[in-house]
Amino acid sequence: MPAPSAESPGTPGPRHLVSRSPGPGLGWWGAMATWRRDVRLTGSQRLLCAGLAGVLSLSLTAPLELATVLAQVGVVRGHGRGPWAAGLGVWRAEGPRALWKGNAVACLRLFPYSAVQLTAYRKFVVLFMDDLGHISQWSAIMAGSLAGMVSTIVTYPTDLIKTRLIVQNMLEPSYRGILHAFSTVYQQEGFLALYRGVSLTVLGALPFSAGSLLVYMNLEKIWNGPRDRFSLLQNFANICLAAAVTQTLSFPFDTVKRKMQAQSPFLPRCGGVDVHFSGATDCFRQIVKAHGVLGLWNGLAANLLKVVPYFGVMFGTFEFCKRICLYHNGYIVSPLSYKLTPGVDQSLKPQELRELKKFFKTGKLNSRKPTL
Repeated sequence: MPAPSAESPGTPGPRHLVSRSPGPGLGWWGAMATWRRDVRLTGSQRLLCAGLAGVLSLSLTAPLELATVLAQVGVVRGHGRGPWAAGLGVWRAEGPRALWKGNAVACLRLFPYSAVQLTAYRKFVVLFMDDLGHISQWSAIMAGSLAGMVSTIVTYPTDLIKTRLIVQNMLEPSYRGILHAFSTVYQQEGFLALYRGVSLTVLGALPFSAGSLLVYMNLEKIWNGPRDRFSLLQNFANICLAAAVTQTLSFPFDTVKRKMQAQSPFLPRCGGVDVHFSGATDCFRQIVKAHGVLGLWNGLAANLLKVVPYFGVMFGTFEFCKRICLYHNGYIVSPLSYKLTPGVDQSLKPQELRELKKFFKTGKLNSRKPTL
């Protein structure tokens, strides 16, 4: 990955491989991203930039996520089973607003998911470090996969609610909203029902990690050059490729999880699930029996179609928001470019830069630590 330059401190770096578990579909920040933390942004600014980027990318690709989930659960039937047919069918039956069913809870899930993932990732990185503070790429991938798995488990009930909201008919809803869905599932089916299918998250982490490592180890062969010379466009292609490979490998586990999430005797047609099963293993068996082995990958096309727009919107939005924050903090001359402000030390943190400016105005420093 390209080394950080003077023009863009905080650009992707080779030593910071963070595996972002996509969870259902792409989730938030899916697949594999390599970003060095930019010290010129505060923690709240980074969270805000990432949150806006995640919300916008999720909202833009929500119709494809809906088509993916409906195909996985088995709600989509008939000859036209592609993502366009699924979306058009929902549009005609329930109206255009139905294409964004479940997107609100998916966006609300972003912030707790990200907070837990980041905290867990830092813990795992420390655990996998050697005595000199170094970590191998395989260990970094494992740390990221485990962090993604932990955050997915912690926020799993929100993912189940998203599936329930997607499979229901908006004209005859079983749940009137997010909170009503939580309380209804809890009262009718019990607390453990909110974690139905969570074991598939653990099993799906194995092929996800293997896929991440497979892509990373072959990047130099793919581009016929060293990783530290990759351009931004190559890095974007790497992320999309990693997302496509990891999701393809782990998709059967996600399919079974979706069916387990949707299945409920309290919903019309048992949640619309196309096979009857008694558990995760039986669900695998019934899918293969009814649809063949390829039935485990129903909905994969819609899922892969959203990879490029998802990451394109996410990183484009993040970079634009980042430029606004850098301009506000005084590091660049305009939010429309990365042209650095003359005379400003780009290695200073925002608080240090503010104190330094205040010092030149008043001649006093409030910080106990030296800024230079």
